[in-house]
Amino acid sequence: MNNIPFFRPAVCFSIALWVGTASPAFAQDAPYEGKMLRLAEVLGSLHYLRNLCGEAGSEWRDRMDAIVTAEKPSEAERVRLISSFNHGYRVFNDNYTRCTPSALAAIDRYMKEGEDLSNEIISRYGN
Repeated sequence: MNNIPFFRPAVCFSIALWVGTASPAFAQDAPYEGKMLRLAEVLGSLHYLRNLCGEAGSEWRDRMDAIVTAEKPSEAERVRLISSFNHGYRVFNDNYTRCTPSALAAIDRYMKEGEDLSNEIISRYGN
């Protein structure tokens, strides 16, 4: 659908760059870990919902891959990030089989939350 808002690519690109320079590894006790895990979940949700509602492609998975690649996490940390992404995907996959007004509203909410999380991570923890 053409009326689906886009998560600003510059925000995802900025967070991928920030993640790659902020720390050599995703520290388990990093103050931003919870926000990164939530962002991964949001990206997973958007990957499912946007495809369901007419945006065919892997844009949201690709953005998650870019964050993981830039971060270079340990195996355990990588598993946590990917698990969060997959959880976000599965929650909506289990509940939505077609694009509905509720699915479109969820896209709007998650787009805003993802942008807010990205901006907060960059502004609070970026260099």
